[in-house]
Amino acid sequence: MAGLKYMSGFGNDLSSEDPRCPGSLPEGQNNPQVCPYGLYSEQLSGSAFTCPRPANKRSWFYRILPSVKHKPFTAVPCGNLTENWNEVEPDPNQMRWLPFTIPKSTEKEVDFVAGLHTLCGAGDAKSRNGIGIHMFTCNTSMVDRCFNNSDGDFLIVPQQGEILITTEFGKIMVEPNEICVIQQGMRFSVDVFGETRGYILEVYGAHYELPDLGPIGANGLANPRDFLCPVAWYEDREVATGYTVINKYQGKLFACQQDFSPFNVVAWHGNYTPYKYNLKNFMVINAVAFDHADPSIFTVLTAKSTRPGVAIADFVIFPPRWGVADNTFRPPYYHRNCMSEFMGLIKGHYEAKAEGFQPGGGSLHSMMTPHGPDGECFEKNSSSELRPERVAEGTMAFMFESSFSMAVTKWGLETCQRLDKSYYHCWESLRSHFNPNWKPSKQ
Repeated sequence: MAGLKYMSGFGNDLSSEDPRCPGSLPEGQNNPQVCPYGLYSEQLSGSAFTCPRPANKRSWFYRILPSVKHKPFTAVPCGNLTENWNEVEPDPNQMRWLPFTIPKSTEKEVDFVAGLHTLCGAGDAKSRNGIGIHMFTCNTSMVDRCFNNSDGDFLIVPQQGEILITTEFGKIMVEPNEICVIQQGMRFSVDVFGETRGYILEVYGAHYELPDLGPIGANGLANPRDFLCPVAWYEDREVATGYTVINKYQGKLFACQQDFSPFNVVAWHGNYTPYKYNLKNFMVINAVAFDHADPSIFTVLTAKSTRPGVAIADFVIFPPRWGVADNTFRPPYYHRNCMSEFMGLIKGHYEAKAEGFQPGGGSLHSMMTPHGPDGECFEKNSSSELRPERVAEGTMAFMFESSFSMAVTKWGLETCQRLDKSYYHCWESLRSHFNPNWKPSKQ
């Protein structure tokens, strides 16, 4: 949307007020006896009060009415959104899904919340430790409805169609090849402009942060200045027919009614905000001598566990870059991993599997399940001339990697009818090249 403005920086302490109400931010204190313009002050805490200062997250709203003014919450149907990881028996096989079907608006109008489908996950929102991977497929905007996730943070990856997200902090336009993070407890509504599809990585109990750079130094990967936060925007709108607030709580959905728009925040300040990031801004680091570097060098955001160096979830991308490694099999290596790897494709063709893995689809290689390039990729890249070349041009694949052993839902295995049961065939053409008489060539 033309004209939207943003503030830059990751985790910064920011402040914003709608220009229609200059001076709406109180000066020198958070909750004065009487706020400017007769507003209410309300704090949104994203961490415990006593968290160390670097990890302490909170924002203050100055709003027309406080969010506590609503009717009681009642349970509503969850559709295909779930936290039941025991619907079906475990399945350790490599899995690949064809592009997930987007409902036609001529057949049924489906908004963002109604179009949420849980594909896989693990852990428990009640104990604040876990992960959920969801697809969203929708064709209509949310009208007089907003969503609030009390369980965790949503990292949203649009794949088809741009989405306009209205939050209590302001508006964010997110296009394919951008991501947006809506943190725990933040209310938002999604407008779409046609058939829309994307991926969501949900984490319980931790917030996303930038990975440590170690010997890389002070700069590189996703730079803090490229993350954008919205500026304050409000609507003073009564909704006589009722405005619905949908709350995801302990894996279930609940709804309440109120008679006003929740996007009535005239001003705010704090460091607990929604934000977006354009993946084209990622500063890629790669091997420039030999060998294939581990994919952790492509980490955009991480949600850390309590174990050093082990993530609840990492968001990793495979962006366009140069491949220059000498005497090296350049595509991803064959692998068995103590982590779970879900991959999605925003656009283009993934380098290790040019066929079959399509934009809007996905794959899951579970904990210790073997995976790697298909037979055609191996043969081609074992004999090709090694010269500097562009890799993944016009492509953006990504990975949700987790230390959790994720279970696939019934929707993912059966109901969606997009599971490619022939996936394993892509490795059947691999053949033995073993030669017991091999001798090293004389230099």
